[in-house]
Amino acid sequence: MYGWKGTILRINLEKGTVVTEELPADLAKKYLGGRGLGTYYMGVEVDPRIDPLSPENKLIFAAGPLSGTNAPSAGHYDVVTKGPLTGTIAASSSGGMFGPMLKYAGYDMIIFEGMASRPVYVWIMDDKVELRDAGALWGKTVPETTEALREETDEEASVACIGPAGERLVLFANVMNECGRAAGRSGVGAVMGSKNLKAVVVRGTGAVQIPDPKAFRDTVIKTSAKIRENPVGGSGLRLYGTDVLVNILNEVGALPTRNFRESYFPTADKVGGETLAKTLLTRPRGCYSCIISCGRASRVKNPAYEGMGEGPEYETAWSLGPDCGIDDLEAVTKANFICNDYGMDTITMGSTIACAMDLYESGIIKAADTEGLQLTFGNVAAMVEAVRKTALGEGFGKKLALGSYRLAESYGHPEYSMTVKKQEMPAYDPRAIQGIGLNYATSSRGGCHVRGYTISPEILGQPLSMDRTVTEGKANITMIFQNLTSAIDASGMCLFATFGLGAEDLALLLSAATGESYSADAVMEIGDRIYNMERLFNFKAGLSGADDRLPERLIKNPIPAGPSKGMVSRLAEMLPEYYKLRGWDDAGTPTPEKLKSLGL
Repeated sequence: MYGWKGTILRINLEKGTVVTEELPADLAKKYLGGRGLGTYYMGVEVDPRIDPLSPENKLIFAAGPLSGTNAPSAGHYDVVTKGPLTGTIAASSSGGMFGPMLKYAGYDMIIFEGMASRPVYVWIMDDKVELRDAGALWGKTVPETTEALREETDEEASVACIGPAGERLVLFANVMNECGRAAGRSGVGAVMGSKNLKAVVVRGTGAVQIPDPKAFRDTVIKTSAKIRENPVGGSGLRLYGTDVLVNILNEVGALPTRNFRESYFPTADKVGGETLAKTLLTRPRGCYSCIISCGRASRVKNPAYEGMGEGPEYETAWSLGPDCGIDDLEAVTKANFICNDYGMDTITMGSTIACAMDLYESGIIKAADTEGLQLTFGNVAAMVEAVRKTALGEGFGKKLALGSYRLAESYGHPEYSMTVKKQEMPAYDPRAIQGIGLNYATSSRGGCHVRGYTISPEILGQPLSMDRTVTEGKANITMIFQNLTSAIDASGMCLFATFGLGAEDLALLLSAATGESYSADAVMEIGDRIYNMERLFNFKAGLSGADDRLPERLIKNPIPAGPSKGMVSRLAEMLPEYYKLRGWDDAGTPTPEKLKSLGL
């Protein structure tokens, strides 16, 4: 096979067995890899009704056919499992070097089964695979684990691991690689912790075979030029990172503030990308084969928050900043470093603190509950301490570790949780941006922007400009973006490559890398297949079209002030058209005709 390595690694942690299997060529072509193949195997091998933290759940690390090639920004892999935060299918994408290194070692995918009786890690050196004791690593942070395992195995190895948050089964724990790259959202790190799997260490010395290297190189040059010419992919993200969006969203009144009470934060610039670049940034940072370099290597010298590491990204700066009523960039950055070191999703962490602050100010959570922690909006010290307590499993941090939905529900007020399918929504107010609300509501893994980033056309004007305030056309563009994103995730490329590239470009890269013939339509059909496959898994797990909804606050409470004053989400106007375009019935269930057309 070209592009793919043609081999799946299956590791049973309970039995301690390691076997290899051939990757069927027809499945590879039909699902590509990453999110696609991972979801296929979950659907075939796992009962969707199982407890996500039980040994019956499986944990899949899957690269794509472009992972490890010189395609632009082709350094991604996906961690696929049933997510404990949501109960939905979880596919969390991460960049860095792990995906390419897995391919160089000779594997397209690792399927972990069962639960080890004691903490272990996996060491993969090409065709040599070992299960090793990780008892001495249990309790160590992500940087400590990464450093220790590279010393123990190979300095050039890539380490994907969990921190103490994953060990403690924090429901929004991440799988971290290269210390600052995260397979975040949905709690994939908690699943890894439930299996007593501390880390996966990979060193590969092989290569990804391409049928016609010159033709592939020409395609890479052509597609890379498109990204470099794009104002977002070519320069904006390198200069200011994703945090540049703080001011852009605030200026249109779409920056969720104080747990979505408001959508405009007067001092937002203090935590924006421009300020970060001027004050804390040491250099841009990119993943394997990256020509964008959106990552931020940062350092805080203030003794109160001293530290260095990766970030913060836009979602992090927002969730730990304006969503909590905070504009202290150094404090936000310190909280971000704690999340990275302990392996926690910053979106859910910050949003859960914001929810707790809302409940606290409403008199629902009492000071006695928080052991004196004054969780009021704008309280910088309380925010940082809340992150620390969650990371260490101390006091009120144990409740925060459950995410905002379970926290608010435990106090009898789930409506305070700004979630979809129990996952916290990101930093775009769907009252001010209609399409993103539809994307949130129909996302296969709960509140999520990277399942269909309609912010591109609605805010950034990429690849076309759409009025953010209207509902017309939003059902179609949401479906298109969701399908394209699914295919991108399955290919092994970064979502940000779409700042310049579309389905036709992805088809050219896949054809040149694999020797198979892909068209733009075929690529979009693969994305459609993946999205419907995820929908089927979720419905079998107990979800239904009734879960395609937004918090009542966003439907009933108009934005109180700012450029988008008076707006609410008009989800009900878009959902029926979206279902129809998808080929689903009025209840949001994929029809037999739709499934047959996709070969499902």
